Amino acid sequence: MERSRTDMLKGNIFWSILWFSVPLLIGNLFQQFYNTVDSYVVGNYVSTNALAAVGASTPVINMLVGFFMGLSTGAGVVISQYYGAGRLRLMSKAIHSALALTAILSVVFTAAGLLFTRPLLRAIGVPQEVLPDSICYLTIYFTGMTFSLFYNIGSGILRAIGDSKHPLYYLAVASMVNVVLDFTFVCAFHMGVEGVAIATVIAQAVSAAMVMYKLIHTKESYQVRIREIRLNRLLIWKIVGIGFPAALQQSITSFSNVIVQSYVNYFGAAAMAGYSATLRIDGFLQLPMQSFNMAITTFVGQNIGAKQYKRVKQGIFAAWLISSVVILAGSLFLFFNGRFMVRIFTDDEEVIRVGNAMMQIFAAGYIFLPVVQILNGALRGAGLSKVPMYFMVGCFVVLRQIYLMITIPLTGKLELVFAGWPITWVVCAAGMLFYFVKAKWLPEE
Repeated sequence: MERSRTDMLKGNIFWSILWFSVPLLIGNLFQQFYNTVDSYVVGNYVSTNALAAVGASTPVINMLVGFFMGLSTGAGVVISQYYGAGRLRLMSKAIHSALALTAILSVVFTAAGLLFTRPLLRAIGVPQEVLPDSICYLTIYFTGMTFSLFYNIGSGILRAIGDSKHPLYYLAVASMVNVVLDFTFVCAFHMGVEGVAIATVIAQAVSAAMVMYKLIHTKESYQVRIREIRLNRLLIWKIVGIGFPAALQQSITSFSNVIVQSYVNYFGAAAMAGYSATLRIDGFLQLPMQSFNMAITTFVGQNIGAKQYKRVKQGIFAAWLISSVVILAGSLFLFFNGRFMVRIFTDDEEVIRVGNAMMQIFAAGYIFLPVVQILNGALRGAGLSKVPMYFMVGCFVVLRQIYLMITIPLTGKLELVFAGWPITWVVCAAGMLFYFVKAKWLPEE
């Protein structure tokens, strides 16, 4: 076994999950960092409208990228289960099928993004003064979307076989490229929003090239051979069967966030900018949970493949415990330091006020998220991706939209928009925990 891979099938469970998660966490940190740098640069060196434009673009991007990430989760589960079971030939076929599907979806998603950018931004009520920059950012991003998809599927393949370190290295390099180019294009060449968008695409191209080079040139059983990249009908159906519910969940949730963005847009550019800045900060606190979510998916997938069911349950508890400790510390910090954190992005006092209010409301509910994220990852690793989809779409989309439709017209308060998040987190955590305890979801039960 390569030294970069973590053995999930034996040894201390706590340390297996932790050592696998740390590179994921650092990698996600770099991912969030180079997304956040876009907001920092435009907020400090362009304008509040530019910051609002980048923020308004994020949920639109997440609709398509989120859908693909869900499908790639299905590929990761199939690959990790075959790896855990020692069925390396089928694992290799699954890898090549996943790459063929990625190539097809790259064309489809790029076309869809370019076609629907303008009408979607208008539909969600992006203010006229923000609209040109939002259109510019999204058009450039979607033009280079293929790089993002191939990096994500490539790093997902590596994580599925226990390698969380190489994706970290590639993200670190891409992050540095993005930072340097952001400041160069905006501060030296005065390219504004166009500059940060181009910098992001170039950085994604670098990370995609590195991960594909690794997959093609390795001598391990997961090596990619270009001539073998083709769709295997049975494996694609298995990947899509597991991945489509996750894809649907992520894209519907992202679309719901686009609608939430429309509620925020109603309160003007300052509210949009405060919302955008706070989501960037929130993204950093979400990183540990995302990392443990990905780790437990791989852990459960491999150990179910190896029929080690007791180890599966022990791993889920360990991941929940670690992530809960981290999220508690982070939420306390953000609750008391919200104004300071938002001030990193802007010196506009109204933007800071909005961001701080949102931060404090979010911080009150963060402690429920580890339950949602760990059980989400565990059930996906078991191949039951429909279950978390039902809970998360039901709570984060349906319930949240009903809540907003009722409360906002009656009160007209921006803070109640923000309260929709923690309220639905609590409901989702309770439902998923009840299912986990009462349902028979492991093969031996």
